[in-house]
Amino acid sequence: MAAIPNLDPSNMALVAELEIEMMADMYNRMTSSCHRKCIPPKYREADLSKGESVCLDRCVAKYLEIHERIGKKLTNISMQDEEQMKKFQEQTQSKK
Repeated sequence: MAAIPNLDPSNMALVAELEIEMMADMYNRMTSSCHRKCIPPKYREADLSKGESVCLDRCVAKYLEIHERIGKKLTNISMQDEEQMKKFQEQTQSKK
């Protein structure tokens, strides 16, 4: 987790807890989605077939790639919003 300036230790603990919850939710969604997509409802054998394994590998890779892309996009949007807010505050203060 990246350090977030201006947060006291109790808020940092809350941010860390939220991040853990978010990652657990992402893992659960990925597991459920890839299981539905790659493994038939009626199991024929105890072990995964080669096709099921390949499907799961690809599904997980795509899911993680998209999750990373979305995270980067949201970070960029957040940074742009923060910059715009700073500019707005500077303009407001300079008019006073």
